[in-house]
Amino acid sequence: MEEQNNNRKILWYSLIIITVYMIIEMVGGFLTNSLALLSDAGHMLSDSISLAIALIAFTLAQKASNNGKTYGYKRFEILAAVVNGVTLMLVALYIFYEAFDRFKNPPEVSTTGMLIISTIGLLVNILVAYIMMRGADTKENLNMRGAYLHVISDMLGSIGAIVAGLCILFFDWRIADPIASIIVAILILRSGFKVTMDSVHVLMEGTPKDIEIDHLVDILKSKKEVQGVHDLHVWTITSRLNALTCHLVVPDNLTVIESSQLLADLEHQLAHENIQHVTIQLEAASLAHQPDLFCTMKVELDPHAGHNH
Repeated sequence: MEEQNNNRKILWYSLIIITVYMIIEMVGGFLTNSLALLSDAGHMLSDSISLAIALIAFTLAQKASNNGKTYGYKRFEILAAVVNGVTLMLVALYIFYEAFDRFKNPPEVSTTGMLIISTIGLLVNILVAYIMMRGADTKENLNMRGAYLHVISDMLGSIGAIVAGLCILFFDWRIADPIASIIVAILILRSGFKVTMDSVHVLMEGTPKDIEIDHLVDILKSKKEVQGVHDLHVWTITSRLNALTCHLVVPDNLTVIESSQLLADLEHQLAHENIQHVTIQLEAASLAHQPDLFCTMKVELDPHAGHNH
């Protein structure tokens, strides 16, 4: 809870700083006629939106579980990360579109104003990135990582605008403005694609990337009572919350006390493997029904198919 509150506080600071300077940079981009500045301002607008979405996600994620949402609203953080990733890619594609149009007829650019505004923008983004890097969980929390990547990409946009301004000022290379925009757009597209794919992997209930299935199976089978493992599922509910379910085959004569002790020991071991939510079903060896490690679920149109009443 303390970590979530800290993330939310940092997002508020970042949102205020980014939004204020986004307005300044957008006005400056129109006044100087710089695509690099306007694209950077557009990216800062997406930053503001993404930070606002991230804040909403943290608020909803803390809502209690209920009959309709038995896991609560924790997955909203992942949905926010998807929105952030897709927004990054859309911003990159728009910059590509504008840049290619300017290659045909590079416009006049007010380099002095462009350099001043982009330099201040770079300092603003460095400040926000530093605040996030020092105080927020930008490594494990996909929601925070998406917001952080927005800021880093925006920092690259400011650097691109500065480089383009210097090239125009000293060499009169007006084409440097769209070139810088395209380079930045490529970097933005890459970041957006990465965070989107990571988020979709979670939504598809893929195995967490830091989890080795074979190692987990070895842990489960390390107990002398366990004769087999099947119907194993490992997935991420939200950042820092991995879940595991499986069936374990145990001797027919295992007592309730022995079964409870076995489950407690396994939960303790799995907690050290970054599995926070464990559900294990025990099956007597004489009644075990499924030999495969991963189950193949079949959807039957007739709910009574295969059952006699």
